[in-house]
Amino acid sequence: MATLWPGGARGCICLTFDNLGEAAEIELGASTEADAGDHFTATEVVPELLDHLAEHKLPATFFVEGLNTRLYPDTLKSIDTAGHEIAYHAWRHEDWRSLDAAEQTANLERGIAAFRELGIEISGLRPPGGALGEGGTGVMREAGLPYCSPAGAGAGVDAARGGAGGAAGVIALLPFQWRHVDASCLLPPLAPVREQMTGSPDPIDPAGFVDYLSSEIDRLRTEGGYLSIVLHLYLVHHWLGEESLGHILNKLSTPQVDGDLWIAPMRDVASYILEHPDAFINGAVLDPTSWT
Repeated sequence: MATLWPGGARGCICLTFDNLGEAAEIELGASTEADAGDHFTATEVVPELLDHLAEHKLPATFFVEGLNTRLYPDTLKSIDTAGHEIAYHAWRHEDWRSLDAAEQTANLERGIAAFRELGIEISGLRPPGGALGEGGTGVMREAGLPYCSPAGAGAGVDAARGGAGGAAGVIALLPFQWRHVDASCLLPPLAPVREQMTGSPDPIDPAGFVDYLSSEIDRLRTEGGYLSIVLHLYLVHHWLGEESLGHILNKLSTPQVDGDLWIAPMRDVASYILEHPDAFINGAVLDPTSWT
């Protein structure tokens, strides 16, 4: 894929941030919507992060649960106003694969409508848990979304017919790999992923994660391809820390100068792929493994 990206870039990277507020906690039963509205990810992490991204001139995609249109509309507007992409991460961080096709469709339609009321148009979905489930890509086609970001590798297109409503059409696939996800450094079920990263199932500290990401970015500059970095807002605050975040952002801001890498929001990458679908046929492989 070294010659596929704009400007002759060898590789492409999407910097993404998942989860906002209490949505996932509410879904797990650890909190209630009545008690929500003052979560540190919305009040502290996002404002600081937007400043850091502006300083490094880096675009990002925020995968946000639809519930936040009720809880944190001003936070969402600040992300949008800063020029970053807001994409969908289910209504309340539901395990996407556990929903049948009709439930996925209703969930997605509800979210798109809620964001639209804020003047925000959603282009893509990242299914919580990483798996598409029964609806497949048909749910997204039917809703008019140009891309989805499930677990997997590479970047490609899916022109298959099927899923919800038998919807047809081409959709861009922009998968994430678990080894590029911060939570993989900590969660017990992801010990096999840590073995892929370091050769050991033991938890990885922030410095180790930064070193690993840096090596992957260097590899991409040489070999080409596509990579999605996944950072969770709550881990940026409680685990990664400002210094390690700064190392990642510095690493990403340097290649933009020499053109080795194209760093862009997922909606822009999806648009490029859909403009050149023949170049991306069979470019993505989805991961059916349930790590969570």
